[in-house]
Amino acid sequence: MKTTTKTKINQQRRHFMVGAAGFTFGVAVGAPSLLIGEAQAQNTSVKLNNWVTIHTDGTVVIMSPASEMGQGSLTSLPRILADEMDADWSRVKIDGSAVSDKVFGNPGRGFHQYTAGSATVTGYFNNLRQFGAQVRQVLVDNAAQRWGVPVTELSTQPGVVLHQKTGRKLTYGEIAAFAKIPAEAPQVTVEPVATAEFRLIGKDIPRADIPGKQDGSTKYSIDVQVPGMIYGAILREPVEGAGVAKVDDAAARAVEGVISVVPLKNGVGVLAENPWAAFQGRKALKVTWGNKAQGAGFSTGGGYEQFSAAAKDPAHPVIDWQKSGDAAGKLKSAANVVEAEYRSDYAYHAQMEPLNSVAAVSPKGDAVEIWCGVQSQTIAVTVAAQALGIPESKVKFNHHLLGGGFGRRGNRDADFVLDSVLLSKASGKPVKVMWTREDDIHSGRFRPLYVNRLRAGLDASGNISGYHHRAVCDHVMAFMDPVRYKQVKGRDGIALNGIGVGSYEIADRASEGVLVHTGMRTNPLRGIGFTANSFATEVFIDELAAKAGVDPVEFRLRMLKKDPRGRHVIEETAKMAEWKRKRAGHGLGIAYVNYSGTEIAGIADVSVDKASGAIKVHNFWCTIDCGVAVHPDNVIAQTESSIVYGLGLALIERISIANGAVEQSNFFDYHVPRMRDVPQMHIKLVQTKNHPTGAGQMAVPLVPSAISNAVFQLTGVRLRQQPMLAGRVKQAMLDSGNNVA
Repeated sequence: MKTTTKTKINQQRRHFMVGAAGFTFGVAVGAPSLLIGEAQAQNTSVKLNNWVTIHTDGTVVIMSPASEMGQGSLTSLPRILADEMDADWSRVKIDGSAVSDKVFGNPGRGFHQYTAGSATVTGYFNNLRQFGAQVRQVLVDNAAQRWGVPVTELSTQPGVVLHQKTGRKLTYGEIAAFAKIPAEAPQVTVEPVATAEFRLIGKDIPRADIPGKQDGSTKYSIDVQVPGMIYGAILREPVEGAGVAKVDDAAARAVEGVISVVPLKNGVGVLAENPWAAFQGRKALKVTWGNKAQGAGFSTGGGYEQFSAAAKDPAHPVIDWQKSGDAAGKLKSAANVVEAEYRSDYAYHAQMEPLNSVAAVSPKGDAVEIWCGVQSQTIAVTVAAQALGIPESKVKFNHHLLGGGFGRRGNRDADFVLDSVLLSKASGKPVKVMWTREDDIHSGRFRPLYVNRLRAGLDASGNISGYHHRAVCDHVMAFMDPVRYKQVKGRDGIALNGIGVGSYEIADRASEGVLVHTGMRTNPLRGIGFTANSFATEVFIDELAAKAGVDPVEFRLRMLKKDPRGRHVIEETAKMAEWKRKRAGHGLGIAYVNYSGTEIAGIADVSVDKASGAIKVHNFWCTIDCGVAVHPDNVIAQTESSIVYGLGLALIERISIANGAVEQSNFFDYHVPRMRDVPQMHIKLVQTKNHPTGAGQMAVPLVPSAISNAVFQLTGVRLRQQPMLAGRVKQAMLDSGNNVA
């Protein structure tokens, strides 16, 4: 039961409900909802704010502003609001919000509707609690006026306002029939997380998106059919920026079903009556590409040489990322200096639903309607409006669930959305564009190529006396978000996050980055820079532990004396894995990271086939502390998903570049984990009274480091490049003179 003392109320002052700007209250006459059928009749619903509508039958409709791509935000965000509102969850219906940064933007993403970076729950959490508490207060105020009693005598139970002195009660639905909504929201202060008592938050419930996925009723944008719709396919330049020099489209136009061929800035589009004709027409195109591409001539091998040289050059200009004390001085005076270089290949997002979009541009070109699943509704609307030279208000965006995102469906050029808009404009008809897997790989936006070079000094007690980390990689923000790149003055967090030492207590340390313009297409990928930078950090920490003759778990715990949460996740993971117990033919390796405030540790149990060099991960133990877990079971599911994603990056996933072009084509040569590759996963969630800090990608960086460290424990061989392909592992064992697995 929620009482009026649980939520602090200022009866005298009123203020606007704030998100990116003020929210006003207003009565909704027949407010529509996609999930509750047709609009209700007059006076049968009340819109308490932009987020909540209550119907007289007791149905509560709550808006969800984020993109649902399998991570569960469609359920988690409404649950936060419903908890503070004291709603009856069995009567809650969830609806996707309109596209409006002003109303529904994420405070943690600059008030944009942009679902990425595990920032959804943590970004919306405070505001949604505030909005829910304000809705509850309006309901209580109305009940108090109806009964003529003081507000302080009222309390709520799920979906009901109570007057305990007389035993009277009003359901939220009954209040909706007569509610008077104030012009401004009541000023309400919610309890701090550390002292709050939650009824719905922290409890497991079925996710709202699962039933439709189970019975096949969920409609993705790839399923959309629009009257008069035709299909489009685009042959893209093989290297970013090459441009089109010459097109011979005679053979393409001769394909049955092809309607027209459309020249574009970065390729050539084919419009057809069906998708197969569009694909065949594209295949028949003969295009001579231009020679303007910056990346022409670039190769993976040459990139590693270039990056490695920059990593070793003390005079090379750098971006100072994290600095404390005198790392350079301590390294010069250290009697024992350890140094190592780590490498990470380009990696592809590999989302399961191919990129696709449907657009219908008006005959005059002054408006457009779009059907698509994206990570940022804000970006999609902006890109479409700019392409047509129209106001954003003239873009109607129909948002769908995503069949995976991992960063690919949030890039700033919204290329797959732009495809459909441009081809619809050219044809005067609605157009569905579908990318094939080959399109997606050849024209992917990848996790950058990395070289990380680390140096550290050890004192006589085996403690780190000086520490230096330099990461060299492709630019990311300069390519995918040049406006933001300029705003942050070149501090590319997407590329360089993870090069700091996190919570480790190292007094004299310096971390720095070198960003290289290679001309390659880059983008955030699940785990961003942590996937490469933390790999280097955590394998290097293991190397230092070995050099100091200290157990890797104890070595980390030494440096986390001021971080009890960090110590706890390591200790719990070691306990689960029985760290000290030896396994014949198996090795254990540990990794830890503080990722945006989420404390997480993992231990991998591996074996190595000495004939092939193939690594097999048998078990993975993980403990995660992400503060308040709104939906605990979903946090565990996301952690398992992250481990599988990290497994692919660690062992088999790589993109290679030759002469500026991608060499891989499909899943036959870009390998992803199969069911047979997935280890037994043992996840422990630690619930703490801290603001939620995210869980969607935090385990990804643990996996490569833990596997590499486990292989060392088993074989004595250090693996310093990911993916740890079987051939690379075998060669490393041969080079070390140790082929014992």
